[in-house]
Amino acid sequence: MTTKQSCPAKVLLVEDEELISEMIGEALADSGFQVRVAADANEALEHLAEGFEPDVLFTDINLPGDMDGSLLAFAARKMRPNLPVVYASAAWDALTNIRTVPGSVFVPKPYSPRNICSLLTRMISAPAAA
Repeated sequence: MTTKQSCPAKVLLVEDEELISEMIGEALADSGFQVRVAADANEALEHLAEGFEPDVLFTDINLPGDMDGSLLAFAARKMRPNLPVVYASAAWDALTNIRTVPGSVFVPKPYSPRNICSLLTRMISAPAAA
């Protein structure tokens, strides 16, 4: 029997819609994840600069301010080169107009919190991102 890491997996959740952020943050916490929540890319980068080391970045693509989820992922990867990234958006064509980091995954909104928990677990368990 293999044992999972001794401390909970850490997720940096970046979502500007408060209800979605609360819903998914609570679902992740209930599933055993340690969750840090940010409402925009700058706040997310502050968490990283302060030493928070997430096992996965789960970010909305459309964020307020001058940095969207795509730019955030590239900035986060400069700090943590192998960080798994999951993008989310209600805009079905969101990926046609942005660059994504290698090995990332896109999830359309609305999504099931249970499915997100499973996806993040798989992303964390997968080999390091390219």
